[in-house]
Amino acid sequence: MSRKSAMPVVAWGLISVALGIWQAWLVASLLAGFLMERQASEGRAIVILALVMIGRAVCQYLQECAAAQSSIAGRRLLRRDMLEAIIRVGPPLLRRQHSGAVGTLIVDRIEWLDGFFSRWIPASMIAMAGPCLVIAGLAFLNPRAAVILAICGFMVPVAQAVFGIGAALATRRQVLAMTRLQARFLDRFRGIATIVLSNATEREASALADATDTLRRRTMRVLRIAFLSSAAIDIAMVVAIVTIAVMQGRALYGASTPLSTARVLVALLLVPEFFAPLRGLALAYQDRAHASGAGEAMEDLVSDADVATAAEIPALNGLSVDVRDVSYAWSAARGPVFDHLSFDVASGDVLVLDGRSGAGKSTLIELLMGFVRPQEGRILFNGIDIAAVSSRDIAERLTWIGQRPVIFAGSLRENIVFSRPSATEAELAAAVRAAAIDTFVTDFPDGLDTVVGEGGFGLSGGQAQRIAIARAFLKDAPLLLLDEPTAHLDPATERAIIAALRELVKGRTVVLCSHSEAIRDLGTKRLILPTGEELRESVS
Repeated sequence: MSRKSAMPVVAWGLISVALGIWQAWLVASLLAGFLMERQASEGRAIVILALVMIGRAVCQYLQECAAAQSSIAGRRLLRRDMLEAIIRVGPPLLRRQHSGAVGTLIVDRIEWLDGFFSRWIPASMIAMAGPCLVIAGLAFLNPRAAVILAICGFMVPVAQAVFGIGAALATRRQVLAMTRLQARFLDRFRGIATIVLSNATEREASALADATDTLRRRTMRVLRIAFLSSAAIDIAMVVAIVTIAVMQGRALYGASTPLSTARVLVALLLVPEFFAPLRGLALAYQDRAHASGAGEAMEDLVSDADVATAAEIPALNGLSVDVRDVSYAWSAARGPVFDHLSFDVASGDVLVLDGRSGAGKSTLIELLMGFVRPQEGRILFNGIDIAAVSSRDIAERLTWIGQRPVIFAGSLRENIVFSRPSATEAELAAAVRAAAIDTFVTDFPDGLDTVVGEGGFGLSGGQAQRIAIARAFLKDAPLLLLDEPTAHLDPATERAIIAALRELVKGRTVVLCSHSEAIRDLGTKRLILPTGEELRESVS
């Protein structure tokens, strides 16, 4: 699609080259007439030259507009695909990639591709067709000069290939240094309180300065290589001009007609026109290098995204869960978390996951959410293997409430309706009452329109958990996953949260894990997960 969208840019560029050839011929004809003192049609030629120059300026303007549109369309499509890939992979992505690196990829590095779409792709095609067009026009007017120009032009790609290898390596190192700097800065910004309390501000500031200096040095290396690449084109152009001038300069003294003089002059005037597309390609090579580095990161990201699937979970009254012979291990060194684990949860049942810390309760929750896939076995929702179901379809059928609910910077209303933006005021009010948010929201100055900070700044732990419960009520998904929803809460707040959860679990299939005996009383069945020696004995 990128090359297809670049075709208007290429078309306007080639029209501009063709007009440039005509412009060079008109200028050569005027100069020849002036030198030969034959200027009978000078006025007409000047008028035509002015029109050609205006036409060329219009073509260049339209080319720039088309390039901007092509870049916008390309970056929009790419950013959409990357966001969809991140959503498909889910939170496990952050186990192997820093959130700062992912944010840089989606925002900055895709934005860097502006030059790739608007300059490099059109330039790579114009650099092939443009010089050929100039050679064809010059061959008709001055064949010997055309041969000289073609030989000098052939040397440019050779030099570009040599410098291009170095530029690619230097750019890759530059991007790596920038990614590390951004990730380090994000980490330190998040942990600024710990840094201050540890009296480590000077040490961290020095480390950031070193990382910044590394980025500076690598950026300067990229620029040095780019200057050398541009110098190769300048040398080839000078050689072409000198060779044509030396070999055909004598023809100017022996020329008997303005036409023969114009043929020599047009060869000299077309040398810059011949090298202009090649220079544009060289200037855009840096954009290609950025795109190459970004492409590697995107390929690594997309490789973990699940493929498109056609299976759908049947819409029945409720949702049943069937786990069959599931085995999973985070790594071979740590050993298996589960080994041929099997259980089932009928629609409307509440399954309590029991076991010591490290038994894999949270891992099982992630498997049920589809964020990670079992190495062996299957997980079925209403009889359909979720490995064959799209992540969006899985997400529509379940709701998750964890230990620390994610609260976005914004109003309480925006945070609650996040699970279903199309909810009506009546549905929102019902969710607020069910989660008992109405017991404290009246204390806030703007009610549900009160703005809270990122991470729920301004809310207590219990209030933030009620926001999460209200989201679950509003979404009304048939499967509810609860991962320590009352952890870190005082007894009174825990009792209030459990009362709200007791209403939430009615009519839903629930899988919950918690060390709280009070919330375990919600369960209708229990599954004890083995750990440590118990699991090793079962594996052996």
